[in-house]
Amino acid sequence: MNRIILTGATGFIGKHCIQPLLAKGFELHGISSQIAPSERNFEPNPNIEWHQVDLLDVATIARLMPLIQPTHLLHLAWCVTPGAWATSIDNFTWVQASLELVRQFYEAGGRRAVLVGSDYEYDVNFGFCSEHLTPLQPSTFYGACKVGLNSLVAAYAHRTELSLAWARFFSLYGPHEHPNRLVSSVIRSLLKQEPAHCSHGQQIRDFLYVQDAADALVTLLDSEMKGSINIASGQPTALKTVVSAIAQKLQREDLVYLGALPARPNEVPLLVADVRRLTNDLRWQPKFSLDEGIGKTIEWWQHHLDHNCSWEINQ
Repeated sequence: MNRIILTGATGFIGKHCIQPLLAKGFELHGISSQIAPSERNFEPNPNIEWHQVDLLDVATIARLMPLIQPTHLLHLAWCVTPGAWATSIDNFTWVQASLELVRQFYEAGGRRAVLVGSDYEYDVNFGFCSEHLTPLQPSTFYGACKVGLNSLVAAYAHRTELSLAWARFFSLYGPHEHPNRLVSSVIRSLLKQEPAHCSHGQQIRDFLYVQDAADALVTLLDSEMKGSINIASGQPTALKTVVSAIAQKLQREDLVYLGALPARPNEVPLLVADVRRLTNDLRWQPKFSLDEGIGKTIEWWQHHLDHNCSWEINQ
């Protein structure tokens, strides 16, 4: 049986990977670094074994791998501290920990690994980002650390027999997203009958519903594709279009104030993924339209705000 280690299993993306992995028949070992999943409203499942592990502890990783003897690794865990992730020195620490994780995984018999990066690795001034054509020139420490990790693990995979893919995400949204992100923050404000203050909203981004992102990751993991691949919709969408769609569904257009906030300094006007490798080579396409994804995200927030379940949105 294929046995997988899923790091970041209780995070925004990791939560949504669990069911697709189980559907593929994986024996799943979920890694949680803080609170036990049983205390975070995760339903018991005999096909999941949870491990409360600090992945920054090299000795713990060395003990864990021979015990599990995984065949597959999906590594999502990283520094995601709100407001600090782009510049945190912890990004460098996670490069070191991830390298050790991959090495220990391979030496314990692991054969297939997928790690994740983001659009922050690219020179975003190009606007349209292709895996093969767009230069990797990150403008943040986070992006630089992801580029460095990708380069090192790719070299390690080339030196060994490890099958490795690197997934780059763009603008994800959906249930369990941090409440201060665009889609979640606008939904929460309107549900509470409060003004939603936004920038001008003319920025063009590439939005993908998180369940689609998780499905693409699992499809990638279960394939033989190697190298970097963009995980995105490939559809250019203005931020104001997303905000307007939320307001229309909640019938609170009167509470939306575009232009009330300044745009972030040095924010690029266009950032969209080339998804030809995803579509043509991996043969994967999203299942949820933007309208459907926003509707499901609204439903999730309605339930969680009604039941005051803010503890469940922690990353």
